[in-house]
Amino acid sequence: MQLHSKHEIIACERCGGSIECKANAYTKCQCSAVQLSINEVQYISELYDGCLCAKCLGELQQEYQQEMH
Repeated sequence: MQLHSKHEIIACERCGGSIECKANAYTKCQCSAVQLSINEVQYISELYDGCLCAKCLGELQQEYQQEMH
């Protein structure tokens, strides 16, 4: 059974998992669940160009915080 969505299904650039991209409604996108500081966003954007799932964003946020301590 194939699920139909009005949003594009893309792969997370880091883990390859499926993400339902809601760029046109970004406050409802799973990535908005991870609250990143400006420095964390910059750190992640230096490593990846594409979309990342919330799990990967959370892991990268922790990685950044550990590197800063």
